[in-house]
Amino acid sequence: ASFTISLHKADNTTVMIKLKPGLSSSCRIRMKYVIMSELKIKPGENVTFIFTCSTPEKYFFMEIQKNIDCVSGPCPFGDVRLYPPGLPRLNRTYIWDVKASTKSGLELRFSTSRLRQMEPGETCPDSVSYNISSCIDKATVNIGTFCRNGSVSRVKLLGGVVMSLQLPWHLALSTSGFNIANRTSIKRLCIIESILKEESSITLMSPNYPLGFPEDELMTWQFVIPPSMRASVFFHNYSLSNCERKEERVEYYIPGSPSNPEVFKLSDSQPANIAGSFNMSLQGCDQDAQNPGILRLLFKVVLQHPQVDENVTHLVDLSKEKNMTVTIHLEGWPSNIPLMSEPICLICKDPRTCDRVLTLTSGAVYRISFLCKDLSRLRVTAEKVIGCMDIRWCQRKIYSLSVPKAITRLPIRLHKFIWKLLATDMINVEITSPSLKLQQHIPEQRCNTSYSYSIVSATPETELDVGVFCPGGSIEKIQMRNNITISLKTFGKGFINESIPQDLKMSFVPHIKDECIFTVSPNPKAKVYLQAPNWHSGLPPSVSISWFIIVPSKQTARLGFSKDRMGITCDTGRAYINIKEETLGAEEIVRREDELLPQPRDMHHSFWVNVSNCRPVDKTKLSLQFWVTSIDKQTDLGIILAVVAGAGVLTVIGLAVCCVKKKKKKTQNPMVGVYNANVNTQMPGKKGLFRKGRQNNESHVYAVIDDAVVYGHLLKESNGSVAPEVDVYRPFDGRVGSLPPSPPPFSFRKDIKGSSNTEEGPLPLTDTDQDTYTFAHQKSGQSEDSGDGNKKEKGDTSVPLMENKDWDGLVE
Repeated sequence: ASFTISLHKADNTTVMIKLKPGLSSSCRIRMKYVIMSELKIKPGENVTFIFTCSTPEKYFFMEIQKNIDCVSGPCPFGDVRLYPPGLPRLNRTYIWDVKASTKSGLELRFSTSRLRQMEPGETCPDSVSYNISSCIDKATVNIGTFCRNGSVSRVKLLGGVVMSLQLPWHLALSTSGFNIANRTSIKRLCIIESILKEESSITLMSPNYPLGFPEDELMTWQFVIPPSMRASVFFHNYSLSNCERKEERVEYYIPGSPSNPEVFKLSDSQPANIAGSFNMSLQGCDQDAQNPGILRLLFKVVLQHPQVDENVTHLVDLSKEKNMTVTIHLEGWPSNIPLMSEPICLICKDPRTCDRVLTLTSGAVYRISFLCKDLSRLRVTAEKVIGCMDIRWCQRKIYSLSVPKAITRLPIRLHKFIWKLLATDMINVEITSPSLKLQQHIPEQRCNTSYSYSIVSATPETELDVGVFCPGGSIEKIQMRNNITISLKTFGKGFINESIPQDLKMSFVPHIKDECIFTVSPNPKAKVYLQAPNWHSGLPPSVSISWFIIVPSKQTARLGFSKDRMGITCDTGRAYINIKEETLGAEEIVRREDELLPQPRDMHHSFWVNVSNCRPVDKTKLSLQFWVTSIDKQTDLGIILAVVAGAGVLTVIGLAVCCVKKKKKKTQNPMVGVYNANVNTQMPGKKGLFRKGRQNNESHVYAVIDDAVVYGHLLKESNGSVAPEVDVYRPFDGRVGSLPPSPPPFSFRKDIKGSSNTEEGPLPLTDTDQDTYTFAHQKSGQSEDSGDGNKKEKGDTSVPLMENKDWDGLVE
């Protein structure tokens, strides 16, 4: 098909048909006998042409430019029509270049279809877009790019205007959609009018966005709001230039305001809950010539109906709180904030200062209100910092970790309350729950409460996820090192009622040896599951954790492990599990990572469970879990018979010893006390710190040495009933103390698989070891059980003994 384009000279219009860049020239334009790749038709020309292909829209596009002079001649006010008619169906861009004086600006009206400003990179759904630029002298400022179906109804510009309209090839329009209204002096870069009628939000940008707003310029947005609606302004993206003179600011003219214009910085919270129409202006400054910077602004205006309870205020008294912040926000904040394309919830700390997120700080009293149809979408997140830099000032203080009533009284749900407990390296944190006690949340023992506590311990070397806990369990106390974060998180709506008896307490305590120590008091007939911190990623290398299980005297506890082995392979060092009852002469059970864990066993006294990790090989982790049950002790007939039989055996042994003594008294000479003052009975060592020792006060001289004194230790080994007299060596069987058992140092551990280690020599004597005496020697060749599976070498027969009173200082 052939096309004919006829341009009148008076229309001052030029048509250009161009080949799309990057495409091959398989389609051409033929005019008579000439074939060309582009065509330019000037004013007054009449041209007929054809395309050499059936789909020219794939290869060509058109530009139709009309020059309008409103300076030397009359301005064609009214609707701007699309000229010329009969153009080929190609993608086309209409450009109107209007020259006007800077003393009389131009006004463009979009009455047919109001415009919506596009963000950078956005495309219009119908591929129809408008671009408006202002021409002042020789400078061109891009006011913005717009789509159809928006709120922008008028644009007033200072000086000339370059208006462009892009249309797709398949869309045929008969009108441009705008008209030139009149000429008026505005004394600023531009004025953009936006009409809002229904609940919605609009996005607007400063000219040249995201490039810089012109230096020392002023522009205004006019918002037409129905008197029954409320508008709020939110700045979403802005930057500031480097000013030499003046100051960048935003000014509002709000009818009825006592201080028009109201001046705000771009960093301030902008006015909200505005009733009726208002103006907003952006003022630039004189910029630094060497480093001008960029002034730009992207903002939203939200329109919604007034809320029924907007005048209802809620008192939030934080005047007595310290180091605490309270944030009221929408659900999903900060990672998931709903878009402003629909009515939103606003939180106001005064009638005109509202936002989707409001942060309150301690030390003040607030009266807040809500502009929200559904308060169930709002949440509260609070954070409190408690620190201790000197144990002398903090040790005796007990802090209550409970949610303040100022938060629980709000008509919105608490999402999370975070306590950050900060301390120096040698100060630790102790958490207790005296009445409710805590339960560890694990798959075998899930919490069913409306809230839980997540505890994380952070040291300079490692971060330890202690676990998730809820009230109503068996854990009475948790001691941890360094900085602790406790997060209370709620589930459901029952927190306010269930949290009334909150009793979580915290105090600062001196340094502890382990990374974490749990104190557990199992409820009778209940199975308590406990697992080591960092369950999913495994216990960190070289970390030691302890549990102290309290077993009342009338109860028996049964201890069992959930797995047969630790499930870890060590690269450096060894991993150990130690179990020991807190009673006289208790046996300590030690297992390495390459050994089977103990089978379920009964524990008749309070006991310790300690796990110490090694440095594992890659992809192996130590995740320990065990359980404890507690039942009342029952005395059965077998136990009674065993006790009676044991008493009978002791009686027989006692009678035998008496007979032996009587026989010896008849046959032996009378007992004689022997003392040789020339014999040095001291062990080698340093000179004592105290001048008067036992060698001076003669407390070690014996008048008579009875047989029972010499052989008393043998009678004790055979369950004899003869009680030895003073100064006889007795094996230590005193109280263990409150410290958890610890595995032997790495330098003393021997590989039970047969690897030989260097034998350690005797420990050096301390200053208090000078009064040690030897009354008996172990027989040569006899071995002694060390208690941990390792035996002493033959030949080490000398056993230095000490007075019973000297053991008191060595228990630790």
